[in-house]
Amino acid sequence: MPPVIEIAGLRKGYRRLRGGVHRALDGFDMVVEPGQVHGFLGPNGSGKTTTLRALLGLVRADAGEMRILGQPSPSALPQVIGRVGAIVESPQFFGNISGRRMLTLLATAGGVPTARVEEVLAQVGLRDRGKDIVKTYSLGMKQRLAVASALLKAPELLILDEPANGLDPAGIREMRDLVRLLASQGVTVLVSSHILAEIQLICDSVTIISRGRRVLAGPVSGVLASFDSGDFRIRVDDLPRAADVLRADGVQVTTGPDHLVAHRVAAPARLTELLGGKGLWISELAPLTPDLESVFLQLTATAPQPGAAKQVDDAVLPAGPPPAPNEFAPEVPR
Repeated sequence: MPPVIEIAGLRKGYRRLRGGVHRALDGFDMVVEPGQVHGFLGPNGSGKTTTLRALLGLVRADAGEMRILGQPSPSALPQVIGRVGAIVESPQFFGNISGRRMLTLLATAGGVPTARVEEVLAQVGLRDRGKDIVKTYSLGMKQRLAVASALLKAPELLILDEPANGLDPAGIREMRDLVRLLASQGVTVLVSSHILAEIQLICDSVTIISRGRRVLAGPVSGVLASFDSGDFRIRVDDLPRAADVLRADGVQVTTGPDHLVAHRVAAPARLTELLGGKGLWISELAPLTPDLESVFLQLTATAPQPGAAKQVDDAVLPAGPPPAPNEFAPEVPR
């Protein structure tokens, strides 16, 4: 099957008030395969929303090619838009009518049977609040209502821009379960989010954009494996002596307050052999695998350079050394 979304060489610039052009997109590429949950990540101002708006015909791109559900966009968008549900940027609703009435109006305008309204309210957990006036909804409830509106057409492709915005932890989990359920039913989901732990949990593949260019793309598992440097955390009673034993055998070691980190270990069993042979018994030997947050922070720390990406297994990665594993998982700035 052809990709659900194909973007190649997408460019978009905006004129600055004081002259010059801001390049929101500078040759951006992205491919989303059918049936996947695809994460679309990037810092604020990196071009994520501009990409989605261009794909859906809401802004005109300066250059590049886009295809959605196999058809060129925006020229053939009218033929496929009925199979696409989308939330882009902040959803806007009439505040003085109920959520159920709002969805009924949208269904009627879109030629969707009104019976779908109750189905989508139940899907997003708003059935009991459907009679309430929209202006009384919390930010999280409005986000759920937006997702419900995007589901009215029972789309083949669902595009969600920050769907977890304003949701509490329980709501985020429910949204995660909903996305995975839709994917299991054959819906392709493109989700943009800054909650990287969620992206890592729900997504099959990921694209990271920085300053208008793609800096990474590939299966989540392949991306993380490509950045795994083979570091291990070791806890043992006598840290200084253990460090001396490992260094004497050529192992690179750094010392923490209550543990050691052995770097680029090809055979972890060798660590237990070395330390056990000296009467040093290991209480913990754990791999320090990178997570999506550490990869994201490393890749978006500097602007990507033209031609700096290379193919590594199934992932498109930037040239240069991998980031250090994120042992303590720092919070991503919002």
